[in-house]
Amino acid sequence: MPSAGRHAALPQVFYNRTVTEIDLSNAQSPAEPVVPYQPRRISRSEFHPVRTLRYHVRVWDPVPDQPCAGTLVMLHGWMDVSASFQFLVDALTRNWRVLAPDWRGFGLTEWPDADSYWFPDYLADLDVLLDLLSPGVPVDLVAHSMGGNAATQYAGVRPHRVRRLVNLEGVGMRATDAEEAPDRYARWIDEVRAGARLRDYGSRAEVAARLQRNNPRLSAERAAFLALHWAHEQPDGRFALAGDPDHKIINPVLYNVPQVMACWRRVTADVLLVFAHGDERWNRFETSAEYRDRMKALRSLVTVTVEGAGHMLHHDQPEAIARLVEEFIR
Repeated sequence: MPSAGRHAALPQVFYNRTVTEIDLSNAQSPAEPVVPYQPRRISRSEFHPVRTLRYHVRVWDPVPDQPCAGTLVMLHGWMDVSASFQFLVDALTRNWRVLAPDWRGFGLTEWPDADSYWFPDYLADLDVLLDLLSPGVPVDLVAHSMGGNAATQYAGVRPHRVRRLVNLEGVGMRATDAEEAPDRYARWIDEVRAGARLRDYGSRAEVAARLQRNNPRLSAERAAFLALHWAHEQPDGRFALAGDPDHKIINPVLYNVPQVMACWRRVTADVLLVFAHGDERWNRFETSAEYRDRMKALRSLVTVTVEGAGHMLHHDQPEAIARLVEEFIR
């Protein structure tokens, strides 16, 4: 398989080791060492060739010698990784096989030899992945944020490949106007020429602290677990986020709502759309007639809200999300 021209310093093999504690004494706010969340179900890693990239897929195998409830494919959001679903997987009560890829340029998947990311590539990557992981069988998808946007669009492009979809706050971006195009292209050119970078961290404790600043609801134990996957240790001992900095470069192509809705109208899967009550996306959905009108494009849609959660609702309320997933899929 051709190797990507640009890629992160990734380990060749990823082992799901148990870490006893992360010393937070070097974080910005001194604290006692924290024992990371201990997974109840251990994942393993597979690597597959997908459109010239070495794609990482995290696999939670069903418990052997017990009936398997089926397969769930979980798709993470922007600047996230597949391990983000660990808490949700642990909260499932049935014996599922769960597959969660790292999108291109995230986690343990290679970076493309380019300086920009294009949304159609996610659809094409997913198409190849599903043919590898579930050939000829329609899948049940659980997808968060950007992953939810990609999954819903894909379900209209390949309606025969998706049986049911649980979309966690992936309602799409704001509508744009063609007059925005010149400024958007100019900004993209400037950002490409300048290059992108992400800050690094002196310890996993600093990574965990960053995660908790992003999401104040995230417990120290869960933040410490996510920090093990959200950043890679570099040769100099510092920790770089597990994502290509070029994800930060703005997309020059405006979000085209009519085109997206044309895809949504082709969706034949049953769709469950889950919001965190009070989150920005829920407020946007509640107050914007344009956003509510988008949902009318979906043939079979159920919308629910979850209390006590923000945008990372599968981190904040994994038991509630697991219950919704299993009831809907069943």
